[in-house]
Amino acid sequence: MPSNTEYIVPSMISPFTLPPSPEAQQAAKEVINKVHAYMRVRLDSELHHCGKMFGVLVYRSEGVKELRSEGYLAAFSAKLDGSYYHEGFVPPVYEMGAEPIGTNKEESRRLQRLLFTNYRLVNGEGESKNLLEIFKEEKPIIPPEEWFDVSRKSKVERQKQILPPSGAGECCAPKLLQYALTHGLEPLSMAEFWVGAPSKTEIRQEGTFYPPCSGKCVPILRHVLKGVKIDKREEVRDKRERAIEVVYEDEWLMVVNKPAGMLSVPGKSEEGSVEQQMGAKAVHRLDQDTSGLLVLAKTPEVYKELQAYFQRRDILKRYEAVVSGLVGERMSGLVGEGTISLPLLPNPYDRPRQMVNKEHGKVAITRYILRELRPDGTTLVDFYPLTGRTHQLRVHAAHPKGLNAPIVGDRLYGQAGERLLLHAAEIRFMHPVTKEEMHFCIPSHF
Repeated sequence: MPSNTEYIVPSMISPFTLPPSPEAQQAAKEVINKVHAYMRVRLDSELHHCGKMFGVLVYRSEGVKELRSEGYLAAFSAKLDGSYYHEGFVPPVYEMGAEPIGTNKEESRRLQRLLFTNYRLVNGEGESKNLLEIFKEEKPIIPPEEWFDVSRKSKVERQKQILPPSGAGECCAPKLLQYALTHGLEPLSMAEFWVGAPSKTEIRQEGTFYPPCSGKCVPILRHVLKGVKIDKREEVRDKRERAIEVVYEDEWLMVVNKPAGMLSVPGKSEEGSVEQQMGAKAVHRLDQDTSGLLVLAKTPEVYKELQAYFQRRDILKRYEAVVSGLVGERMSGLVGEGTISLPLLPNPYDRPRQMVNKEHGKVAITRYILRELRPDGTTLVDFYPLTGRTHQLRVHAAHPKGLNAPIVGDRLYGQAGERLLLHAAEIRFMHPVTKEEMHFCIPSHF
């Protein structure tokens, strides 16, 4: 998409901005079409069984001021069908080859350390660092398979032995930026997106845009983007008035209607949380992007009693959500109501996202009722969480073995929008002091 225009010193749109720039989205469409053509020819491609992350970087090339032109680079993560090299895609930063193989674990780690030493990346200031140097100051990431291996070694001893994550530097963003910075190309914007069959563990949908992963990419980008002017545009988020509605209050507890975009408990947000504004302690939590009914305790005794209710599942909760379509193929095998059971655990390489993991994940169960199939292809759903895992409803909606339909506006597991269409609409529990049945219902009006 070359075009000759008068050159203006650009700043790169942050690679974490969603949705990506129109130019990056157009480039992504062209790459997706190219990959689909490749898949039609290569029926044995891995993409038919498990897709892959692809990426584009829109750049402005060097040259005479009036003759600089725009174009884009394309990349895929790691290898594609066993090869680092495919026509039209940037090469790897460093060809790591096969995973290190040693006679024992220590030998394997030694070989891995050697590879990470040779894997060097330059930043916008011309400074070069290898992966060991880049990850030296980062909090070590312990993979799930080692979470429960606490035998013999202390936590400090284990962390000293942890190397950068396997595959670090092979993701799209580092490959694209490294190629641009070492070939005199000025990066303008980026987009990373999934192509092919859905992932079996992470939530990855065909054609959906995702930001760089927090575990592998963020430390590298923190180094590589030094010297690159960044335009930090905000994601599209809920812009409604963030006022907390008090639904019920007595001397022991209160029930409020939390607005979307507000934290339940104190965190990084500068505008404060529900706890801070109401002066009471949240008995349970709602995601920042989720609106709805939240119970807060005014005394330690009531807090402890209500917490016990949640642990015993003595509290009924109903959520209303609009999911992004349950029509055509997505309706295959689904009935009007059912139960989803997919064990969850935090994705150590991409927090705060959760992932499905049958071996190490905690039990997560959700009942659902499909209430309304709408003309625009979306569906209104009632969710009844029987467990309370982080992002449980969002993952169970988006995962291929769940509803296979992300909640509308879900910036983590679907497409970003004005807001996440998930609302805690109903809650029922026994008052810990008066022993009366408490029942509250605030419809979402989605």
